[in-house]
Amino acid sequence: MISRRDFLRYGGAAAGASFLAHYHQLAAAEKGKTRIRDLKTMVVQGPERNYTFVKVISDAGLFGIGEAYGSPGVGVKEQVHALREEIIGKDPLEIDAIYTGMGRRTDGSAHALMRAVCGIEMALWDLSGKTLGVPVHTLLGGKFRNRVKVYDHTAPRDMLDKASCREWAARIRSYPSGFTAHKFGFPHTTPNTDHARDLANRILTTKELNQIRQGFENCREAIGFDHDIMVHCHWEYDLRTSIQIADAVEGMKPLWLEDPLPVDYSEAWKRLCYSTKVPICTGENLFRRHGFKDFIVNAGCDILHPDLRNSGGFLETKRIADMAEVFGLPMATHNTGSQLCTWATVHWASSIRDYIHCETITGRGGWMDQLLALDRPYIKGGYIEISDKPGLGVDLNPDVVKAHLATGETWWG
Repeated sequence: MISRRDFLRYGGAAAGASFLAHYHQLAAAEKGKTRIRDLKTMVVQGPERNYTFVKVISDAGLFGIGEAYGSPGVGVKEQVHALREEIIGKDPLEIDAIYTGMGRRTDGSAHALMRAVCGIEMALWDLSGKTLGVPVHTLLGGKFRNRVKVYDHTAPRDMLDKASCREWAARIRSYPSGFTAHKFGFPHTTPNTDHARDLANRILTTKELNQIRQGFENCREAIGFDHDIMVHCHWEYDLRTSIQIADAVEGMKPLWLEDPLPVDYSEAWKRLCYSTKVPICTGENLFRRHGFKDFIVNAGCDILHPDLRNSGGFLETKRIADMAEVFGLPMATHNTGSQLCTWATVHWASSIRDYIHCETITGRGGWMDQLLALDRPYIKGGYIEISDKPGLGVDLNPDVVKAHLATGETWWG
């Protein structure tokens, strides 16, 4: 492990350098001393989805943990193990080289394995931080903030019922996590039709658009303007309908309208941004700089919203953020992962210059907020404070994890 004196010496030498140069200078003293000895996985079953944990172990006895995509990512655990031979014996500090190598499989399949690659890459950053005795945010260039704001998915039972919206606002304010940002959608399937027709029906009637407007205005009236509201879609609308939805919700001042158009970039995204004052957010299903490039250079959105388990992990997504900042686009992060993924994502987010919020499905109490062995409150006042301990500064709580292992799983089996 690098000494504090060496850390200060290498850190001082890196002033003004890029974060990659900073990382390589910190790693210089330890380079080549350790190798990756093993790779393990473990799947935990949550109330609605599962979570795929990844553990990378060095021959020095240290390990790093990360999270690859769980459900609905079919076969992610098997994909992680398929990449095992790509990393065994490698220097764990050479993260960029390992990541690039995993992305250049000779069988050409690594693009389909991106969710597995991201989980391994996340664990490598944790391991590298522990090896060097510094937090991951230091390796990424340093913190721009000491805490990161998180948002939840709590929604009213019936947005068109003002009493229901008031009950929702009271419930939000009762949560010990203190969330002040909330993302949710609206009912958008047509009654009395079969499922196939529902999926094809992307056109909203004037009545439905008015109900969307009224529902979100009810929410704003109930919660006030000291809370942020994000409007959630799922890539299901055409351009005309997306503009109409943006117009319908504009009056209640949403923080953003998310994913109304099909996933990939087209001129429709740019036209939507120019047609509304509502900020447009997208990115959770894009990966690598190549997937984000056209959105950035063509002003195809106002806020980028990658998921670290999809986009390429810590380093690649930081590169995306740096590219976006040149064009004046801020970052937020999609995250339907466990408490571990939330913790890792906000750790990464602390190193991003222009950053807004991190999504989480945790923070409501219960065992999902106890997966990590923490020495501080998890979410307080809607924020997570960033650890300064080596690596990600956290480990799993064995008792909680073992009690919720998916069928057939064992502790780091």
